[in-house]
Amino acid sequence: MMLSKIEELKLVAQCALGDNRRAFATLVEAYQPRVRRLMLHLTCGDEYLSDDLSQETFIKAWLALRSFKGISSFSTWLYRIGYNEFYSHVRKQHELSLEAQQLPDEAHDSAGATEAALDVRTALATLSADERTVVTLHYLDGLPLKKIATITSMPLGTIKSHLSRGRGKMQHLLENE
Repeated sequence: MMLSKIEELKLVAQCALGDNRRAFATLVEAYQPRVRRLMLHLTCGDEYLSDDLSQETFIKAWLALRSFKGISSFSTWLYRIGYNEFYSHVRKQHELSLEAQQLPDEAHDSAGATEAALDVRTALATLSADERTVVTLHYLDGLPLKKIATITSMPLGTIKSHLSRGRGKMQHLLENE
């Protein structure tokens, strides 16, 4: 379900001004699949972590809804919250000396996962977190580079570098397998 900018703003206003939970449920319904897919790629297919991070993203969005100014689209604002949630998780894991970038074993056991999807997940897992984020947002979610720069707060040149490096690494890995 795609919402127009006007529909988004109307729903956000209903949430922010009247604590309208039904309006927020409509926003969640519209954007949950995309946020979850982003998290799934960022976590290299860890479904449980993706669900947790997606849920945290929407909780933080609900709590911060009054700060949404409408300058960017709601989806860009929401992706930024999700991006921050993921990196917050990575920092916590790093502090606990755990491997945050490891490909989860569950990804190999997923029912119905095709070999090609596993190859892409494996290739994504070899990228740095920034490269994986940029590749995911651009190629898998189809976002333009300027929107990715807004979400990640990275300069456009850095986005292009991560995209080029990530694409090269994935291509090299997939060609050698």
